[in-house]
Amino acid sequence: MELPGAQLRALLELTRSGTMTAAAAALGYTPGAVSQQIAALERATGTELVRRLGRRVELTDAGHTLAAHAERILAAQAEAVAALERGRGEVTARLRLGVFGTAAAVLLPPALHRLRARHPGVRVASREVEVDQAYTEVCAGRVDLALGLDYPDAPLAPAGGVELVRLRSERFGLAVAAGPRAEGWTAQGRALRLVDAAACDWVLPAPGSYYGRAMRAACRRAGFEPRVVHEVTDTATSLAMVGAGLGVAPLTELMLRLRSEGIVPVPLAEVVERHIVVAVGAAARQRPSVEALIAALREGVAA
Repeated sequence: MELPGAQLRALLELTRSGTMTAAAAALGYTPGAVSQQIAALERATGTELVRRLGRRVELTDAGHTLAAHAERILAAQAEAVAALERGRGEVTARLRLGVFGTAAAVLLPPALHRLRARHPGVRVASREVEVDQAYTEVCAGRVDLALGLDYPDAPLAPAGGVELVRLRSERFGLAVAAGPRAEGWTAQGRALRLVDAAACDWVLPAPGSYYGRAMRAACRRAGFEPRVVHEVTDTATSLAMVGAGLGVAPLTELMLRLRSEGIVPVPLAEVVERHIVVAVGAAARQRPSVEALIAALREGVAA
């Protein structure tokens, strides 16, 4: 009897989430795709695993039994891969890395160059993923690890068997267009209070994103609701809009490396920060190749 990992992950997420729709959202599938995975698993086992009750589903006794073993099966597979890799005595592997736009542009090239110089046997295939989906991509098995961002004011929702490795914390300042306003703020010789920018137009991501929620929470804590005139997710685009005088936006050192033309960075008095993280399966952390890639990424972020 063959029990493919993708099908076991679908059953496991259905157990955790409770509905096909929620499981699909967690795995990045459509509800129909989750249903197909469960149906394929039922054919492979010759057992009914879920029972349809109108629009709802519930696990049968057999479904609960298999779900109880699914996480251990998936963890054992990952542990076996790690053990084989350690037993080879050299760091060689093929890894799939999820990256978001800023990381792909700024962090990934030097990190992979550093990794190749130290461990030429490690081959990394990268794919761009939504920054808020770092947990999901790893949990669904589409990548081995994924770069992401975690905000204290809007923390990532944890997923079973996946942990976050913090690479670096970054403190936010404010990106302001070069000109009289920036000159006036920087001439004060002190960090700017967030509320001092309450009357400005803002460039922020949508409130449904972790980043958007975190920055709105920081502004509300400072006593105002930001007047978001431009809802933009892409960092380079938002900074280009700031440089054109269309508003102010949050800014970190990493973001500034994407674009600095026409922008003056202004430090903030309040501590508003984000953490650059790697989402990785707990068992995968035991793989020498994974540790080597994380080390290369950490050095790149620190630089």
